[in-house]
Amino acid sequence: MQAEELIRRYQAGERDFRWVDLTEINLTGVSLPQINLSGADLAGSKLAGANLRGANLETADLSMVDLTDADLTGADLRGAYMRWVRLNGTRLEGANLTGAVVTESRLNLARSLEGAILPNGRELPRL
Repeated sequence: MQAEELIRRYQAGERDFRWVDLTEINLTGVSLPQINLSGADLAGSKLAGANLRGANLETADLSMVDLTDADLTGADLRGAYMRWVRLNGTRLEGANLTGAVVTESRLNLARSLEGAILPNGRELPRL
């Protein structure tokens, strides 16, 4: 699926894009809160500055995705594959990363992990 089609369908009210192939899609700065991308293949995509608040990314392939300055507050990332993800400035407050495979990615570069549930199931305190 191309970026234009996804955005058009989202703006028309569609939110369910489970298992869709979005490899190497450019959604830089796009606002897609509450979108369901569970199981989607987003490998190599550009999501820098995107608004993905409350998005469902459960079991999604996020390998080599640029999430620089993206907002994933409250996102469901359970079981997501996150290898070589750029997380510089990413907001992950309250995100659920239980069982996510986070390798070659540095969660400590995220802007905030407050209240997030880490891959090991440990919840970080809210300040």
